[in-house]
Amino acid sequence: MNPHDTSLHTATRLTHAGRKGKSHHGPVNPPLVRASTMLFPDCASLQDAYGTRSCYGRHATETTMALEQALCAAEGAAGCMLTSSGLSAITTTLLALLGPGDHLLMVDTAYDPSRQFCDGLLKQIGVSTTYYDPLIGAGIASLMRPETKVVFVESPGSLTFEVQDIPAIAAVAHAAGAVVVSDSTWATPIGWSSFELGIDVSIHAATKYIVGHSDALMGAILTNEALHARVRATYKQLGMSIGGDDAALALRGLRTMAARLAVHRDSAQIVARWLSDQPEVAEVLYPPMPGAAGHELWKRYFRAEYACGLMGAVFRADITQQQVAALIDRTRLFGIGFSWGGYESLILPTNPQSYRTINPQKWAAPMLRLHVGLEAVEDLINDLDTGFIALRAQQETNALACAA
Repeated sequence: MNPHDTSLHTATRLTHAGRKGKSHHGPVNPPLVRASTMLFPDCASLQDAYGTRSCYGRHATETTMALEQALCAAEGAAGCMLTSSGLSAITTTLLALLGPGDHLLMVDTAYDPSRQFCDGLLKQIGVSTTYYDPLIGAGIASLMRPETKVVFVESPGSLTFEVQDIPAIAAVAHAAGAVVVSDSTWATPIGWSSFELGIDVSIHAATKYIVGHSDALMGAILTNEALHARVRATYKQLGMSIGGDDAALALRGLRTMAARLAVHRDSAQIVARWLSDQPEVAEVLYPPMPGAAGHELWKRYFRAEYACGLMGAVFRADITQQQVAALIDRTRLFGIGFSWGGYESLILPTNPQSYRTINPQKWAAPMLRLHVGLEAVEDLINDLDTGFIALRAQQETNALACAA
């Protein structure tokens, strides 16, 4: 079976990608290879392998190559590189594409550690960064410079979930000779056709939905044909690599990703609608929900059947952080922790105002980020309801204290 066969449904391609096919006799899954040294029968074989990926375990093993092939098939990429985290995938890509004197256009709603890298190491090596409004669309032309080499997008945006007009941005970037790099973690490799939209390099924190079980850290860099060799050269020089055990965990997660996303999607829609009915909530940030900000663009560019379970909630301005903390602390099923994309539900207070350049005051009110997991959605709603009861009780306590 050809896993790149687009006549097959996505779930079918994920099930078979990176495997040897029906003619193979042996285990269902690719073997788990733990290896550093590769042995050769003679000097001639060693010489033939020198400089290839088969010469040393850091460059590739059967397990890591199976994962690379599967991810390429999932997203339609020409090449794939695996790193130790999503952040290292971002930093490796930017180091490959930027140098002293170059200019980067970075979306203002990028993952905060991405911003820290731009303001830190990239600045130190002479790369300048301009943060732009995620909703700028084709207006990004006004920010392009002769030295602009990369336009970085993240759609939906980190914490605030703005949906970008990727084709409009990509058209401007390509006309100016720049490349488009995307943090595509929210979309997953199957949630949109990234390369058809004009993205040149699609990056994933595979830690999230690809691994899917909160038990491995990993990044993936997926490239078009034109940029693969350039990015891989930097990847190799930086010594990037992952172990066979983590690759096997990611392959396991990839097989069930389509099925898991269907549950995340359905439950998240229910939770988002329930949250929007709570009087303390001013806005629910979940583009797949009809009526939410960005919904029309989301429908245009994303595959509705593979929406994920990550969303935000903005409270009324009179709600305090203390009251939101009471809500979070009272929940029993929503774990308090970073990351997302595993089978479990998570909740976290957020403060995007603290590191935004464009209109930071827009996000002054208390906010939550929620990841809706695979638990029964009725139980999740009951858990959140208990949390809101605690929030309201804290409101009453605060009101009595003010009146005293």
